[in-house]
Amino acid sequence: MPSLLSRYATPFTTGLFVVSLVSGIALFFHLGANSFRGMHEWLSMVLALPFVLHVWKNWRPFVSYFKRPPMAIALGLSLAAAIGFVIPTLSGDAATSNPQIAAIQAIAGGMLEQVAPLYGHTPESFATALKDKGFSAAQTGLSLSNIATQSGKTDRDLIGTLPAIKK
Repeated sequence: MPSLLSRYATPFTTGLFVVSLVSGIALFFHLGANSFRGMHEWLSMVLALPFVLHVWKNWRPFVSYFKRPPMAIALGLSLAAAIGFVIPTLSGDAATSNPQIAAIQAIAGGMLEQVAPLYGHTPESFATALKDKGFSAAQTGLSLSNIATQSGKTDRDLIGTLPAIKK
C-alpha cells in the first residue's frame, strides 16, 4: 500500500494543482464563477491529501530546502502577501473591506422610491413587482430592508429577487 500511495502522490498533486490553477485563474477574471467556484474550493481541499503524501514521499529533499535562503524568502513573501489580504478585513466591517457588500448594504438601506429607478421602475411598479415576489409590505416610505423584515423575509431574500424584477 505505501508504494501505491507513493506512486500516486506526485501525479495527483500535479493534476489537482493544475485544476486549482485553471479554476483560480477563471475566478480571478470572473469567468464562469458558477462552474469554477465549487470546483476550486472542493478540489483545492482534496489537494491537501496528495500534497501531504508528496511531502512525505520526498521528505529528505524537502527538508534540505530549509537549509538554504530561498525557502525562507519564499515562505516569508508568501506570508506577507497573505497578511496583505487579511489586514483590511480585520476591522470586522464587511462594508469597508468588500465593495460588493457595501453596495448591497446601500441598496438594502435605500428607500423603495430611491431604488426603483435603478431597476427601471416607478415606485408604484417596483412595489407591485416586489409584492408579486412575496414582499407583501412593499410600499413607498420604507427601506428595502424594512420591506423584507415586515414581509417575514431577509435582506438577502430581497436582494436576490431584484435581478428578476429588473425591467
